[in-house]
Amino acid sequence: MENKNVGWIIIGIAVLMAIITLIFNNALKKIHELSCDMGSTCTATATIRTQTFLSLSIILVVLVIGLIIMFSKPKEKIIIKKIKEKRKRLNLDKLEIEEKKIVNLLLREGKAMFQSELMNKLGIGKVKTTRLLDKLESKQLIERKRQGLNNIVLLKG
Repeated sequence: MENKNVGWIIIGIAVLMAIITLIFNNALKKIHELSCDMGSTCTATATIRTQTFLSLSIILVVLVIGLIIMFSKPKEKIIIKKIKEKRKRLNLDKLEIEEKKIVNLLLREGKAMFQSELMNKLGIGKVKTTRLLDKLESKQLIERKRQGLNNIVLLKG
């Protein structure tokens, strides 16, 4: 339900409460006039005034709450859309044969593997592996992350 509608309902309740209070107050005053002979010095007179003041104060608070709700803005709904990231295709045309082997092996193995495992699967030495990975890293095709004493080679994209 919109805030405006709720506000109108609360304002309607406040008006209804005011009407009931006024009817009740008039009935009390008539009873007071008939039963009390002291006039304005009667203790019931002060009690009636206090009850009227309290009930009208409560009605005023309910009325203000209704107006606040009526004129307040509803909370905005936040919609989050997931944007699918376009994967850039790897251009292997300008790579050397050994570099292509590394990229293809990473593609087959799930885009990440230890550098030592890569070296063993390709059957090449540590120095040559490091040089090839340096070249691929400078071309921004891979990324090496240190994990303990080993490097993990990650294929970008």
